[in-house]
Amino acid sequence: MGTTNTTKPNLDSVLNERKAFDETKAGVKGLVDGGLKKIPTLFHHRPDKYELAYNTSHVIPVIDLVDIDHKNLSIHQKIVDKVKEACETWFFFQVVNHGIPLSVLEELKDGVKRFYEQDTEVKKDLYTRDRHKSFIYNSNFDIYSSPALNWRDTFTCYLAPDTPKPEDIPVLCRYVYASL
Repeated sequence: MGTTNTTKPNLDSVLNERKAFDETKAGVKGLVDGGLKKIPTLFHHRPDKYELAYNTSHVIPVIDLVDIDHKNLSIHQKIVDKVKEACETWFFFQVVNHGIPLSVLEELKDGVKRFYEQDTEVKKDLYTRDRHKSFIYNSNFDIYSSPALNWRDTFTCYLAPDTPKPEDIPVLCRYVYASL
């Protein structure tokens, strides 16, 4: 009597499901806009047995640049140490007193909102996994390697080392880019 390998078809099924989702180029927002009633299994995460209990005492680290002085190396080093600790502990942090006007930050948020609220067909032309482009829009950069997908779509605009041409940036985001 032979044994049946059920792992391979399961992995193929998962890969095919992810590929089909990716090929729609509609992302998570496309699922929602399409009237999704139930979250697809490819977004289901297994419970983490090491997950910490919810604790409201945790606060996102805040890096305050108000006292930054490029001539005073000890202050500079303290800020670097805070960033390092936040990255190692939390993987993210909030920066305050950075000198970027609130109006620019609000326009950035508005530009992101305008981008995602565009018609899905318009966004499909920008959907790519080509990491060499200056503007990248897709869903789940790690779609083919993560245990489960995240409920997110992402766009990234690389401004360095080569400054992108304005035509490489979606029209709805160009004003924000020009103000940076």
